[in-house]
Amino acid sequence: MIAFLNGIIEDIAPDNVVIDVGGVGYNVKISSDTASRLPGIGELVKLYTYTCVREDAFLLYGFLSRNDLEIFKKCITVNGIGPKGALAILSVMDADSLRFAIMSGDTKAISKAPGIGARTAERLILDLKDKIRIDDTMISREIASTAGVNVLADSPQKKEAVAALVSLGYGQAESLKAVNAIEGIEDMDSGAILKAALKKMF
Repeated sequence: MIAFLNGIIEDIAPDNVVIDVGGVGYNVKISSDTASRLPGIGELVKLYTYTCVREDAFLLYGFLSRNDLEIFKKCITVNGIGPKGALAILSVMDADSLRFAIMSGDTKAISKAPGIGARTAERLILDLKDKIRIDDTMISREIASTAGVNVLADSPQKKEAVAALVSLGYGQAESLKAVNAIEGIEDMDSGAILKAALKKMF
């Protein structure tokens, strides 16, 4: 119904922002990540919106990019995840990190969101894994060290390094991202890969 709002920020809270558009103040639900990236009060902002109409409410959910909006819309198609749950997930990870977690099956990272348990995270991954494409996101440019490197651990050495990182308490998604970001990885053994990946974790 409302594709976007372009106006002045009147007030910001961790889960809500008020946008003045032509003298009308719109309450817009946002993730805490979005709240942290907004310009200050009195500044101009453009939010892409999703409209939720219920019997007792008319709610707007706002996002700073179409990328964030699209992954939000995918999340709310999953049984058991409504707009509130989707915003909770996007409060603990950005859209690209969520896509990567879905593709890599990282339930641990997704279930860090308040109100999202391991079973719900598994359902999200199961339902969306086939709907997420690598070209939907910046992941291909951010984590692939060469054109031929797959986003998942595609060699025994990389798999061993990822497993070691996970055993140290890191999430699978961030472990895979660190490993795949290493240059010259083809000539390294798992120990060298692990050391290089640990440097990228800090």
